[in-house]
Amino acid sequence: MNRPAAASTSIAVAAVADLVLVLVFVLIGRGSHDEGFSIEGSLVTAWPFVVGLAAGWLLAWAWRAPWAVRWAGVVIWASTVVIGVLLRGISGQGLAVSFVIVTTLVLAAFLLGWRAIAGLILRRSSRGASA
Repeated sequence: MNRPAAASTSIAVAAVADLVLVLVFVLIGRGSHDEGFSIEGSLVTAWPFVVGLAAGWLLAWAWRAPWAVRWAGVVIWASTVVIGVLLRGISGQGLAVSFVIVTTLVLAAFLLGWRAIAGLILRRSSRGASA
């Protein structure tokens, strides 16, 4: 009976981790360009990537295996980057090649990285439990 609750918690943790990391990316970027912190400015910068993140979750059916690097993680990362960059460009926020490269690399490190680290930890803890 706890299985559905545990699965729901796992999905929620993964979704919140992704969202927090996208927001951290936005705040780091705004800070590195001396744009300062404002809620309005941060939301304007963040919304294209949050939309891309949500689309990635839907495209990957990520709730089925939200911690998986290979399918869910890669689709979520690619969607966050591609859709985020496209929406940023369409909304007139500006795009430079260097921005796209940094966005791609940082979001890969964030969205794939936490999944890879979590996978390592879970594999090690399951080995320790069975030993």
